[in-house]
Amino acid sequence: MNVKFWEKKPVTKEPKKKKSFAREWGDAILFAVIAASLIRWATFEAYTIPTPSMEKSLLVGDFLFVSKLHYGPRTPITPLQVPLTHQTIWGTNIPSYSDAIQLKSYRLPGFSEVQRGDVVVFNYPPEEEHPADLRTNYIKRCIGIAGDTISIRDMQVYIDGKAMDNPEQMQHKYFLSTDNILNEKFFLDRDITDVTRWQGGYIIDTSEEKAKELSGLGFVKETMLLKDIPGKGDPEVFPHVPSKYDWNKDNFGPLYIPEEGATVAINENTLPLYERVILKYEHNDNAEVREGKLYIDGKEVTSYTFKQDYYFMMGDNRHNSLDSRYWGFVPADHIVGKAVMIWMSTDPNGSFLNRIRWSRIFDIID
Repeated sequence: MNVKFWEKKPVTKEPKKKKSFAREWGDAILFAVIAASLIRWATFEAYTIPTPSMEKSLLVGDFLFVSKLHYGPRTPITPLQVPLTHQTIWGTNIPSYSDAIQLKSYRLPGFSEVQRGDVVVFNYPPEEEHPADLRTNYIKRCIGIAGDTISIRDMQVYIDGKAMDNPEQMQHKYFLSTDNILNEKFFLDRDITDVTRWQGGYIIDTSEEKAKELSGLGFVKETMLLKDIPGKGDPEVFPHVPSKYDWNKDNFGPLYIPEEGATVAINENTLPLYERVILKYEHNDNAEVREGKLYIDGKEVTSYTFKQDYYFMMGDNRHNSLDSRYWGFVPADHIVGKAVMIWMSTDPNGSFLNRIRWSRIFDIID
């Protein structure tokens, strides 16, 4: 008889307890939220176009995919935030974050740098009521990169003295002189959506080509381009010192765009141009301006070396865009991503059957 002393009595395992229905759904939702948050943070995020500042390149009602991969995703500055929100909890005015903890932001490697002509989403720099990574998202075209010198003469942008190619569907503001009353359909049929009734006619935002077409209509007396004249400073235009800089939206600069590591002299002429950068975006703890002079750590500064790159952004709808001409530079740490594709487009002025702009779906943005 063979006896196996080393054999143990089989252990009977208790059957695994099945998850409840609520637990299964809870785990699935948690996984989905984590996965969506990671995708949104590191790869692509969906945005919509709410204003006409980029028309007709991008239209109100376009839904975009914005790539975080191109320039590299940023680590969050404000980690205490409700997932998949921006400034407020959906459908409310309740803040979706706490700024009790603020971290230094780092950018992971991307596969490209911001280029001139890129359509870029960024956090609106002057908005100080929110942390930098939760400021309102703006979308504009990058006109100048760090190290460029930008100027605008008679509405034409120049980079380092060379004329820059204009966007194909760039618009400006025109006065349409006519005694006729033109209804909304007249303008919508011609793809003109920004219209203001004015004495003797209408003020519209449109392209040069379309303005010429309108001037050929028998009941139109003329279409006159509404542009600012050189030498007439606008106090609303950066740097908001018309007595020193007679710049306006159509005649601007020259202005050097700061580059990381570059040094500029600080004096009464340059300080208005770079004061906000140094005080607000460069993370200098003890910087201040007193009696027209810059002080850092209590010492007067006559030159300054920039800690990061900056960019100059403008809308393609040049006379209907709040952009860098009005509030200055966009810091590198405010860059969110590159707009790459329109995945859906709805026309707010379209009828029920024509609400979707089918021709724009899956258009690549350039």
